[in-house]
Amino acid sequence: MSFRSAGFRPAVLGSAVALVFALTSGALLAQDAQPAAAATAAAAPAAAAAPAPAASVAVKPGDATAGQAKAAVCGACHGMDGNSADAQYPKLAGQSEQYIVRQLTSFKAGKRQNPIMMGMAAPLSEQDMHDLGAYFASKTALPGVADQALVEHGQTLFRQGDATRGIPACMACHSIDGRGNPGAMYPQLASQHAQYLQATLKAWHDGTTWGDDAHAQVMPAIAKQLSADDIAALASYIEGLHSADSQPASAP
Repeated sequence: MSFRSAGFRPAVLGSAVALVFALTSGALLAQDAQPAAAATAAAAPAAAAAPAPAASVAVKPGDATAGQAKAAVCGACHGMDGNSADAQYPKLAGQSEQYIVRQLTSFKAGKRQNPIMMGMAAPLSEQDMHDLGAYFASKTALPGVADQALVEHGQTLFRQGDATRGIPACMACHSIDGRGNPGAMYPQLASQHAQYLQATLKAWHDGTTWGDDAHAQVMPAIAKQLSADDIAALASYIEGLHSADSQPASAP
């Protein structure tokens, strides 16, 4: 008795071919998967070994005690307590922390140009700036003396401005006693050296700006409306401006 039929051999051959193909394909897929698996396994330790991004350091409110130590180098020009002896350098005593941070940031970024201050600000961290600002804010500016011949003119501009020339009253931003507005980062002016104020107002008058934001455009626009006499009178008046509990320095 024969168990073979006319269709048996082709069927067996077809099954064998299919089995060989399946085994061959499986082997090829396994070979292809081995490099991919090796690459994945190699990448895993590398990914694990990669350093995590550095976390940003939160800036705390300024520490006046820490700022005092950091301000030692500032004393050569601005005085150890922020009252500079040389009138070409501004008094920092009593200036708000916010304003000092803003100016140091501008120096570091090169927006405010000054070879000395740009070099001094370059290594400072944001925390350093806040600490320095807190230290100088804790000090009191020593009052100066105004030239009596210029007081009336300077006082009028400071308290009333000149609407006919588009000059607003200085006290609108810097307060009635010249102590500034820390929240808006408008600086304290009271008792500042007249020489420094004149030089700064003249620079603004001539087109100098300390940035490209709206805040930086305020004073240059106002200073352009001031004459040389206006600048001299304002600077002198502001130097003699002080609170009732301060005593002006003796006139030379």
